[in-house]
Amino acid sequence: MRTEVIVVGGGPVGLLLAGELRLGGVGVTVLERRTGASTESRASTLHARTMELFDQRGLLERLGTPPNDSRGHFAGLPLDLGGTDSPYPGQWKVPQARTEELLREWACGLGAEVLPGREVTDLADLGDQVAVTVRGPAGPARLRARYLVGCDGEQSMVRALAGFELAGTDARREILRADVTGVQIGPRRFQRLPGGLAVAARLPSGVTRVMVHEFGRSPTSRAGAPDFAEVRAAWSRVTGEGLDGARPVWVNAFDDTCRQATAYRRGRVLLAGDAAHRQLPVGGQALNLGLQDAANLGWKLAAQVRGWGPDELLDTYHAERHAVGARALTNIAAQALLLFGGPEVEPVRAVVGELLGHPVVRAHLAAMVSGLDVRYPADPEHPLAGARMPPCTVHTGAGPRTLAEALRPGRFVLLDLTGGPGPDLGSRVRVLPATVTDSALEGMRHVLVRPDGHIAAAGPERRPPLAELRRWIAAPR
Repeated sequence: MRTEVIVVGGGPVGLLLAGELRLGGVGVTVLERRTGASTESRASTLHARTMELFDQRGLLERLGTPPNDSRGHFAGLPLDLGGTDSPYPGQWKVPQARTEELLREWACGLGAEVLPGREVTDLADLGDQVAVTVRGPAGPARLRARYLVGCDGEQSMVRALAGFELAGTDARREILRADVTGVQIGPRRFQRLPGGLAVAARLPSGVTRVMVHEFGRSPTSRAGAPDFAEVRAAWSRVTGEGLDGARPVWVNAFDDTCRQATAYRRGRVLLAGDAAHRQLPVGGQALNLGLQDAANLGWKLAAQVRGWGPDELLDTYHAERHAVGARALTNIAAQALLLFGGPEVEPVRAVVGELLGHPVVRAHLAAMVSGLDVRYPADPEHPLAGARMPPCTVHTGAGPRTLAEALRPGRFVLLDLTGGPGPDLGSRVRVLPATVTDSALEGMRHVLVRPDGHIAAAGPERRPPLAELRRWIAAPR
């Protein structure tokens, strides 16, 4: 297989991107600095929109039925996530290591090549291709591809080498985190105490995750992860309880850095996930935001490489996802202020708590943190365009099926609601003569759905939206 795209970073974001590229027929090599699979689970939550994306690729059957909790939070204040229109409302408790394992199996099954123990030390955009110098088990090597995507996390080497700018604010607060065994700790759900904030939750794996922040304490300059003794001491100072007898499985610290790349693309180099934005990982938004970056980018980059996308298609990745990332960072920054502020924020927390009791406010925030209300810029002639396609059953001649099933090959789907035979629009568009019972689509005769499940066009005309289709597919074949 000829490598056409190099993905740097073998975590969930890089692996989802690799699988999306393989669905589009692109040769992809994933370079991972680690020598083995991750055993750490920094994130443990998949949101409703991510579950929908996994369903669109047939991954939920492999995932099984993870624990689900309809209770979320906004800055530690209870937020009901169960009232959304998604078939997967709430938070799905999946350790990040399991998500990574699932996506690696899927991507490799589709033909992606994953090379462990490879560290990128240099790169150059040569105009018609990208060259990277890689340090690996057999020594240094130089690889070339048409495009390179950095999915290598907060400390992205790709971002630094390619000269991307990160704009925003540096860390002002730090949280210590540890997964422990051998001790019984009562649950604490973002409990604010006089000296700080404490969280304790038992994970499906059987370990207990503790997190602690001391009010007024600035981030500590240290090399690497904190010692467990530091976590234990902070926990004792904040809660008055000891962690005697606890055995640490994993210890780390994170902070409220809030920065975003000013551009997600520089020539033939692109960024996705934490390489493109650094934020407090509150409520699992960081991982889910990154996975949704990959779902947006994959089919567009495949179209560029394979030659069926118009020249400007790849530019829509930045246009769409940068705005989504900025909005997410804004809500995360607001939560950080309400979570970590001292007594002075209590009146504001009281007001926000009262507002969360109103159905409209609750629904708005639930859709925001779950990624369900994302709407991309679109032609105003199509009022539904850019929105996520509502969950629906498509009734075809072969019987009912979900739209997610129709999207699994990673192609566009044109729902022809006229009742007549569908037109032939080439191999990139799957035409389904269908009847869809959804009030949001009332009066529509054609709905063009992108490979990532967002509506590209919708209208009442009897003819399919060919002009809008050409915006996404330059040469259907």
